[in-house]
Amino acid sequence: MAGVNLRFVLDPELTPELREQIVALWVDVTNAGGAVGFVAPVAAAEVRPLAEETFAGVADGPDRLLAGYEGDRLVGILVIADNRFHLTTHWRVLKRVMVHPKTQGRGYGAALMREAERIGRELGLAALHVTVRGGLGLESFYGRLGYREVGRLPRALRVAAGDDRDEVLMWLDLAPA
Repeated sequence: MAGVNLRFVLDPELTPELREQIVALWVDVTNAGGAVGFVAPVAAAEVRPLAEETFAGVADGPDRLLAGYEGDRLVGILVIADNRFHLTTHWRVLKRVMVHPKTQGRGYGAALMREAERIGRELGLAALHVTVRGGLGLESFYGRLGYREVGRLPRALRVAAGDDRDEVLMWLDLAPA
């Protein structure tokens, strides 16, 4: 994207420092209202167990971590997750898509997603899938990137007592039509 100055690293070494940066990013994104598996307010101690599961899937395979840097500062990540099922090896799920709140509005989220799309094509994948929390307008963001809604699980996500949200299934075909 024009004007976006991000450096991407696929499968960076998961050093203790990078792990802490990712946990801190996850906390900041959640506490700014991001839908990445938690509901604000959240602390690092709450995020760390899920983060460690995520790191294990990357370190031990078959998941891939895509990190976006502004200079030397980590500002975004996503996980290209394997489905772990032999009939779905031709597509992947994008998980934990996040961009630091202080850098939002600069096109970094779109750039991160475009880089994931480029990698998916390079890997020979037929499609990418992402799920989003309804009620936040995320469907529009992904729609502008070419994703289409392929399903919706009504009230599948309970973010608070009396506040159930749809889980929206979004799909991007990578294979030529």
